[in-house]
Amino acid sequence: MKALICISPGHMAYRDVAAPVMEKGRAILRIRRTGICGTDIHAYGGNQPYFAYPRILGHELSGDLVDADGAEGFVPGEAVTFIPYYHCGHCNACRQGKTNCCVEMKVCGVHVDGGMVEYLSVPSASLVKNEGLDHDELALVEPLAIGAHGIRRAGIRPGESVLIFGAGPIGLGLAAFAKIAGGDVTVADVNRERLAFCRQETDVQTLHPDALGSMAADVVIDATGNLAAMNNALRYLAHGGRYVLVGLQKEALSISHPELHKREGAVMSSRNATREDFEQVVEAIRLKKINPVAFITHRVSFDELGSLMADFPRQAIKVMVDH
Repeated sequence: MKALICISPGHMAYRDVAAPVMEKGRAILRIRRTGICGTDIHAYGGNQPYFAYPRILGHELSGDLVDADGAEGFVPGEAVTFIPYYHCGHCNACRQGKTNCCVEMKVCGVHVDGGMVEYLSVPSASLVKNEGLDHDELALVEPLAIGAHGIRRAGIRPGESVLIFGAGPIGLGLAAFAKIAGGDVTVADVNRERLAFCRQETDVQTLHPDALGSMAADVVIDATGNLAAMNNALRYLAHGGRYVLVGLQKEALSISHPELHKREGAVMSSRNATREDFEQVVEAIRLKKINPVAFITHRVSFDELGSLMADFPRQAIKVMVDH
């Protein structure tokens, strides 16, 4: 079968690889859609943490179930997505139900080969029912689950002010689920086109960072992964507030302890998502509380994907690959 492999930073190539065979506790998917994520772009660019080459990228996926062992309630041929964070089940985090930050975490498309292929083997326990969602919607469940998990980590209460830095796909998901949680949401970004898109699709207030002034929010969330933005965001945190880091940065953060201390601020990270978050997203899409397909701004075929990664559209919100 054909696979698109990231050989090294800046170098991707199509190769013929062996198709997966059935194994105990595994399921085989015929991949139908792959969403391109910031993780894929960073891996291609050579600045993705926890990464080694060569690697087949891709973890925002949907497909048709070909066969499965131990997947009760699933039948061959049905459209599915899956949870791409493979966990051990016995470490301290897993025992607490925090499978999203397992000590032995293996993320599909990051630590193990992912979905830029024709067929993919995944753990049967990771499968997620479609509940009437189509392939496009199912491929977007994972990035939205990142946002849903970040909002659950933040513990947003109705009426609280929420300031989100970053109007990319993860920021859009955070904004949508912060609004569902009852937050008074503002999204900040230096890219005015992204701000306009965010305002149109999520109906929240959007501002350029230069216009934030003396704003102080109950919850500040970073979805940029930009070191300067992450270090600077604390200044906008209200006293008694929570600062949630969803974006990921390779370098060390530098946070003023006096500024954090006087606020009695809480700083927390939000990594990946759990099945609870996936199910929340599927239900929100099913009930039309969110329309993820509106986030798709570009489409390419699998055969075109290799050249696209070398010249990625700068203004893309979500690129969807048709297999």
